[in-house]
Amino acid sequence: MRAPIGHFDHATPAPDCLDELIGPVADAVRHWRGSVPADQIVHVDTDPRWADTAVFVEHYGRELLEQSANCVVVAGRRGGESSLAACVVLSTTRVDVNGVVRRQLGARKASFASMDTATGETGMEYGGITPIGLPDTWPVLVDSAVVELPYVLVGSGRRRGKLLVPGKAFGELPGAVVLEGLGLAWPGT
Repeated sequence: MRAPIGHFDHATPAPDCLDELIGPVADAVRHWRGSVPADQIVHVDTDPRWADTAVFVEHYGRELLEQSANCVVVAGRRGGESSLAACVVLSTTRVDVNGVVRRQLGARKASFASMDTATGETGMEYGGITPIGLPDTWPVLVDSAVVELPYVLVGSGRRRGKLLVPGKAFGELPGAVVLEGLGLAWPGT
């Protein structure tokens, strides 16, 4: 199979390579629901040596810079209670944690979750967290620019490998809330 975006040597429909995915992601693909068929989610093999964004796009395709998303775990706190959520924004932007996220979660304070919390609560590797396979009780906040793209490169749950996902599928994930302005331009861009 040829990858819908980028230049990858190995691309496989996710349902055909469940053994390449970690448990929560494989389970999510196995029980996939939504208007986008699961076989349109594509797993591509990538080398962790090229994980740095600049090196990654040089190796796998410069167009991926504009077609990649990051998934980060955030913690919202209010009155001693803490809750976790995921945020999905284009990799050319940063998450508006103190504005959009804090308001959406109804939190007094919001911040990025620690690495131990993010990996422990998701069962995924740091640097590879994906919104596919997160706990169903979590809000998954998705920037509207992500759902507008035909395909988006995102983590696979592991540092090795990525998923290519039709943008509109992110808006159909359990707990998904599509928001304008979740991703902010980096200062100076």
